[in-house]
Amino acid sequence: MSATTTVPFVKESVGWSIALSVLMIVAGFLAIILPQVAGIAVNLLVGWLLVFSGVAHLVFAWQTRHNRGFVWELLLVFCIFFVGGYLLINPILGLVSLTLALSLYLFMEGVLEFVLSYLLRSIPGAGWLLFDGIVTVSSLP
Repeated sequence: MSATTTVPFVKESVGWSIALSVLMIVAGFLAIILPQVAGIAVNLLVGWLLVFSGVAHLVFAWQTRHNRGFVWELLLVFCIFFVGGYLLINPILGLVSLTLALSLYLFMEGVLEFVLSYLLRSIPGAGWLLFDGIVTVSSLP
């Protein structure tokens, strides 16, 4: 790719970057003006992220269903779906208890990651589960 063919691409990228920056500034002002709406939006975003995370963990559990950590992974999926579903079903109450819900989630995930790292210690890369558990528990509010 020569320098002359990259110029239009760079100009288009800069345009999109400026548009996204303006959108983020407007969203920031709206969050300052309407903090309750912004809080509920963040609550719903976290709820959906937890649900999608639960789906990813469920796929992982299904792919590793013949390992010893399958039940623990399903328990983690249940915990993720419970907290994410709670935040989505009760967004106002979830807003009040978002810190508590996330603390519960992070604690349970950390403990279950410790157990999974022990049960799957013979599998290559199981040390990353232990590392993930340590980082998760240390990030509790």
